[in-house]
Amino acid sequence: MADSTPEPGAADEGTSRTANSAGAASNHSPTWIWILLVICAILIVTIRVSNATGDFAVDNLLSLIIGFIAVATIYIWFCFRSMYPLSIRRWVMVAGILPLMVALACFRIGEVSGDVVPRLVLRWSKNADQLLDHPPGELTRSVDLSTTSADDFGQFLGPARDMRFDNVSLSDDWKAAPPREMWKQPIGAGWSGFVVVGDVAVTMEQRDELEMVTCYDRATGELVWWDGVETRHATVLGGVGPRSTPTIHAGRVYAMGATGYLRCLDGATGTPFWNRNVLDDVNSDLVGDLKVVAWGRAASPLIVGDNVIVPAGGPPLGPFVSLIAYDAATGDEVWRGGKYQITYASPSLATLAGVPQILIVNEEFATAHDPTTGDVLWEHPWPSTSNADALSSQAVALPDDQVLLTKGYNAGAVLLNIRHNADGSWSADEVWANPRVLKTKLTNVVIHNGHAYALSDGILECARLSDGIRQWKRGRYGHGQILGVRDRLLVLSQQGELLLADADPTKLTARGRLQVLEGKTWNNLCLSGRYLLVRNAQQAACYEMKESE
Repeated sequence: MADSTPEPGAADEGTSRTANSAGAASNHSPTWIWILLVICAILIVTIRVSNATGDFAVDNLLSLIIGFIAVATIYIWFCFRSMYPLSIRRWVMVAGILPLMVALACFRIGEVSGDVVPRLVLRWSKNADQLLDHPPGELTRSVDLSTTSADDFGQFLGPARDMRFDNVSLSDDWKAAPPREMWKQPIGAGWSGFVVVGDVAVTMEQRDELEMVTCYDRATGELVWWDGVETRHATVLGGVGPRSTPTIHAGRVYAMGATGYLRCLDGATGTPFWNRNVLDDVNSDLVGDLKVVAWGRAASPLIVGDNVIVPAGGPPLGPFVSLIAYDAATGDEVWRGGKYQITYASPSLATLAGVPQILIVNEEFATAHDPTTGDVLWEHPWPSTSNADALSSQAVALPDDQVLLTKGYNAGAVLLNIRHNADGSWSADEVWANPRVLKTKLTNVVIHNGHAYALSDGILECARLSDGIRQWKRGRYGHGQILGVRDRLLVLSQQGELLLADADPTKLTARGRLQVLEGKTWNNLCLSGRYLLVRNAQQAACYEMKESE
């Protein structure tokens, strides 16, 4: 009889082969891979649909991180831990790395949106400031910036620096009478807005190594004069060029550059009267300033009496100066006030409790200053850091001695009641705070009939000022800009689309839409009479708006 006992090891070998086959088969698609993919997909969809963090930029970053973790985990498992044949794993490894290396070699981040969405461009393509040549060296035409009128828009955010222009009534029938394009042309890089006196428009722009103040004929777009300083600010997140808007006053142009150059120019010819380096005045330098004011100095100069006032700041470890006043005629320093590092907001003049005062929002605190001495009258905590959760929005003075503070990054809004006490001291008491409304990341608010209108994290929103309660929030316009015109709102989206809407607390009613610019648009609007000037980092245009009859 034949021996049926298996040879030693035969059963073990068969069992081992069976086990290895089963293990290999299971390792080809382990359950945890599918669980990971499902969890990551659910997290990403939940974050993006619900705006889970309250900030679209943070939502985008979280979605990117979660997606990267899922893809990287699967890639590493497949290449180094799975039981697929070595040849296949090597092919996948190369197929995953090679396109990434090619992409890194051929592409770079050209710009980033306000929601931190990058736009890739070819690595050898030109930056926005390199698309235009330097203008002619001598321009002989002289213009008049001394003769003023009610149609002028001579400073940041309008005649009263309150994001309003009420000297015109706009037609709301854009089908029958749409805005008429008068001119559209390339412009140097930067996020400055236009200012207009008479028929002359002034802005700032970067052309290669020159940070320029430029003057244009408002009717034709012809360049009239320019003045340049050899300096350049550029960051991946913030882009290239100047950020602030010039101020026109008494026939002169005052302009603050992104690297701290404050200029006073003859408005007729662009000839410099004086130039101050604010960084030198506060014992700082470009390297130190970039660490603490990471996206460039963006404050627009404020004229009060005979002085021009700008935020000052200081080196990374201090000491800091909130504001410096210079003599508007000579550039000599007049006073210093405050002890906080600067943000990207601009100073404004207000009268509260019957007393004129300069409002400014610094890192950590909003403060009010005596216009003649710079002394701090009152302050209120308002946290921010200028290299992270940056603050760009103005402190807004309201009737009844109140001040509205707004900010992005889920800070929202706070309403303060300002009191001048019998002993001469000041108080800033909180009336309400709501982190869910008026999250003005790169813009400001329009006030109309007891309500505030703003692009709140990129969505148009109306909030009631008495209690901070949202009335409505509709329309995704990105981090553009708005302007109040009587009972209307002009909204310029981040994508360059212009919207005319009612300033109505009950609902959003759109009256007209028009694509006025191409490309990312963060620059403020300028309305001079019936003429609207708009620009971004590559284009500028003028439109004639139809008035209501």
